[in-house]
Amino acid sequence: MQIKTSGQKRLVLASGRGHPELAQEIATLLGTEIVPTTSYNFANGEIFVRFDESVRGVDAFVIQSHSAPINDQLMEQLIMIDALKRASAKRITVVSPFFPYARQDKKHKGREPISARLVADLYKAAGADRLMSVDLHSPQIQGFFDGPVDHLWALPLLADHVKQTFGADKITVVSPDSGRVRVADIWADRLGAPLAIIHKRRDPTKPNQVQVNELVGEVEGRVCVLVDDMIDTAGTIVAAAKALRDNGAGRIIVAATHAVFSDPAVERLSGPEVDNVIVTNTLPIPLEKQFEKLTVLSIAPLVARAISSVFNDDSVTILFDGHV
Repeated sequence: MQIKTSGQKRLVLASGRGHPELAQEIATLLGTEIVPTTSYNFANGEIFVRFDESVRGVDAFVIQSHSAPINDQLMEQLIMIDALKRASAKRITVVSPFFPYARQDKKHKGREPISARLVADLYKAAGADRLMSVDLHSPQIQGFFDGPVDHLWALPLLADHVKQTFGADKITVVSPDSGRVRVADIWADRLGAPLAIIHKRRDPTKPNQVQVNELVGEVEGRVCVLVDDMIDTAGTIVAAAKALRDNGAGRIIVAATHAVFSDPAVERLSGPEVDNVIVTNTLPIPLEKQFEKLTVLSIAPLVARAISSVFNDDSVTILFDGHV
């Protein structure tokens, strides 16, 4: 991957402690190194960050994956941005493959926050000039940040893997709820496959519990690909998979970008309802959350190409293959 340099223009990659393996993979693909950084927590939990070499005038990209404890990872990234700004970095781009608080993107009732907007405001206040993320939970989040936003899609990576591994002849793409229909429709177009939709209803008094009501579409004997942007506790996905089983589905594949995997996700996904789970490494997946059915694809090449395009002032739109 070619990084153009002219005059004093210099690319700097900075990484938080959320997912150093992903940051290092991105750096390797770009043919560069992660800037040396001193990071630690004080006894009371406060976070300290200092860059160990000059970052004056650089084009800085601050990579952080927001896994649990998510508030610590977010605060560390904000502190890194502030440190870069005070050290006279020329431009600061936030690289958050999994955007924190993305599910809180609207008010459902009175007296509720819009936390995704607050996070975008915090990035701006800290000194960020640009934002880069993968598969935002809602596209409207792009409008929350006052500056350029590069919204990358993992769909081509996931869909092409499904096609190469399982073929496309008997695939049916399934949306686990009405909110994912548009994404599932793009999947169906890319795979040349029919679409099915599961209608669900949530009990507002029982968070993370889903009641599936009905299935629209033909799934009997088909290879069903359940698509979503993230898997948290896996309640929605496993309930949808059970509905597919009850309607005679042949093989059930789950494909999602963000593997949050809060308990009891691994236990649920390891059950008989699901045959294969395919995710990306936008979030770290510790050994205790890896299981036999799981396949993890690397998002690093996509992020590295986007960083290269931004740094070289090239178009990022060419990376949106599969996005209509």
